[in-house]
Amino acid sequence: MCGIVGYLGHREAYPIIIEGLKRLEYRGYDSAGIALFDGTNLNISKTKGKVADLENCVEKQISKNGNLGIGHTRWATHGVPNDVNSHPHTSNSGNLAIIHNGIIENYDSLKKELISRGYSFKSDTDTEVLINLIEDVKKKEGLKIGKAVQIALNQVVGAYAIAVVDKNSPEEIIIARLGSPLAIGIGDNEFFIASDASPFIEYTKNAIYLEDEEMAIIKKGKDIKIRKIKDDSLVDPYVQQLQINLEQIEKSGFDHFMLKEIYEQPKAINDTYRGRLLREEAIIKMAGVEDNMKKFLNANRIIIVACGTSWHAGLVAEYIFEDLARIPVEVEYASEFRYRNPVITEKDIVIAISQSGETADTLAAIKLAKSRGAFVFGVCNVVGSSIARETDAGAYTHAGPEIGVASTKAFTTQITVLTLIALRLARAKGTISSSDFRHYLLELEMIPKKVEKALQADAHIKEIADIYKNVSNFLYLGRGYNFPVALEGALKLKEISYIHAEGYPAAEMKHGPIALIDENMPIVVIATKTGHYDKVVSNIQEIKSRKGKIIGVVTEGDITVRELADHIIEVPDTLESLSPLLTTIPLQLLSYYIAVMLGKNVDQPRNLAKSVTVE
Repeated sequence: MCGIVGYLGHREAYPIIIEGLKRLEYRGYDSAGIALFDGTNLNISKTKGKVADLENCVEKQISKNGNLGIGHTRWATHGVPNDVNSHPHTSNSGNLAIIHNGIIENYDSLKKELISRGYSFKSDTDTEVLINLIEDVKKKEGLKIGKAVQIALNQVVGAYAIAVVDKNSPEEIIIARLGSPLAIGIGDNEFFIASDASPFIEYTKNAIYLEDEEMAIIKKGKDIKIRKIKDDSLVDPYVQQLQINLEQIEKSGFDHFMLKEIYEQPKAINDTYRGRLLREEAIIKMAGVEDNMKKFLNANRIIIVACGTSWHAGLVAEYIFEDLARIPVEVEYASEFRYRNPVITEKDIVIAISQSGETADTLAAIKLAKSRGAFVFGVCNVVGSSIARETDAGAYTHAGPEIGVASTKAFTTQITVLTLIALRLARAKGTISSSDFRHYLLELEMIPKKVEKALQADAHIKEIADIYKNVSNFLYLGRGYNFPVALEGALKLKEISYIHAEGYPAAEMKHGPIALIDENMPIVVIATKTGHYDKVVSNIQEIKSRKGKIIGVVTEGDITVRELADHIIEVPDTLESLSPLLTTIPLQLLSYYIAVMLGKNVDQPRNLAKSVTVE
C-alpha cells in the first residue's frame, strides 16, 4: 500500500519525485524517503511523517542534484513507523538502494541465512532483507544488478513492487512486481516509474503497466527490456495511452479531496452510465455483459467478492440482482472467501468489485474462482489495473481518480454499474416488463440531478455535525436496500473522524444495540418512503421512547418522521432500488464535517491507505 516513484532522464529528479510522492501519499503516509544519485554518491534522506516532513529533511541533509532518483511514501507493515524503518533501504555495502511496496513473507528465514553470512541489519523491515539478498547474489555470483534482482526474487515468497538502484550502474533502474502495481512512464529520452500514473501525467501520456512476475531494466538512452522473473525470458512491452489529466488529481478549490469527490458524484454517475444507458431506444449496452450473456443467463448464482466500501456496494447489488433479475446472489468478504475453501462451480459467476483494481484479497479471490472454473467479471475504476487484467470480462466505473482515502464517488458509481448489469439481465431474462424497464432507465437518468439536489443540504448537515461532533458513539439503521447504506455511513464516520459507529438492519436494533441507546446516543435512521417505511417508523418510535437523538434521512415532504426526529435531512424521491445513490450523500457529508470540526486529516486518516495491496 506504499507509494513508489522514480525518475531517470535529463531533468532534475528531485522535484519530480517529491511532487510524485505528494500525489501518491494517499497510498501511505507513515514515513517518506528519497535517494538521489548525483553521479558519484547515493544521497539518501528519510523520515517518519509525511512528504512535507521529508522536504524539510532534504533541505538540511543532502544535495538535491541528480538526474536519477527513487522515492517512497510508506504504510508500515514490518517495523513501526520511524526514521530507520523508512525507505529507501541500502545494502550493507551502501552500493544498492531499494524502495518496496508489499510484504516478503519468508523474510525471517532469509534474514537468518544472511546474518550467518556476516550481514547486519539496522531496521526491522523485510525490505532491508531483500536488498541485502540482492547484494549477496550479485557479489557471490559476480552478476550485473538486473540479473541479481531476478535471481534473488526467485527466492522470495510474498508480494512486491520494487525499484532498485546501484551506484555502480549510475544510469539504470531495475523494477519488478508481483501483486503490487507498478507503471512506467515513457517520455523523450526519460523514464518515470510509479505505483500509478498520477506522478507523471504532465510529462507523458505513454505508459507500460508491468504484469505480475515481470521485471524491467530501464537504462538511459536505451529501450526498456521487460523480462519474466521466473525464467528471464523477454516480454514485448505494451504501451498504453493514459486517459487521466492533471486537473482530475487536483483539489480544484475544495478544502479536501474528499469534499471535491463528494461533489463530483453527479458527474461521475452520469459518466458511468453515459453511452451505456440509451433511454430513448430503451436499451442498455455493456460489451462485457453482451459478449457473455449466455454465461450470465445460465448461471446458477452470482457470487460477489469485495472489501470495505466495495463490499457494501456488493450488498446493494445483492438486492438489485435478486429483485430485478431473479438470480441468487451471495456477497462475500474477499479476505474470507479466499481462505474458506468455498464451493464454486463452472455454473457460477463471480463479480469482483474494487475501486483501485489492486486489492490483494480480491485478486486472490479472483484467482481462486478462476481455478475452480467460474466465470469472473470485474468492476473497477482504474484502467489497466490488475483486476481489469485478471478477470474474464468486466465493466469500468468512470468515477475518475479518487484521491481521498475514504471512498465516496467510487461507491455510487459501483452501484450504478451493478444496477445497469442487473437491469440488462432482467430484460434478457424477461423478469421485468417493458414499461417497468423504461421507468427504471428514466429514473436512473435523473439520479445525477437528484444527487445535486441532495448536496444542497450541505449547510444543514454541517449544523447537525456541529451538534454531535463530540459524541463517542453513533448508530446507523436502515432496512432493505438502505441497510448497506447504514453500514457504509458508519464506516465513513469511523474512517475519518475516529468516532465509534455501527451500522445495523433496523429490525436488529432490538437484538442488542437498543441497550446502547440513551439521551447521549445519536442514531441515524434512513427512512425513505419507499421500502418498509412503516416498520422503520416503528423503530424510530422505539428509539424515541428511550430518549435517543434521532437524525432521520427522509424523502422530501415527509411528515411522520419529521414529528419524531430531532433532525431530518431530506433527499429527493426515487425508486427504492436507486435510493442508496441518494441516501448515502448526507451520510458522506455528515462524516466529512464532523471530521473537519475535530481537526482530523480527512484525506489521509490514520492507519489507512487507499489501495490495500497486502493482506
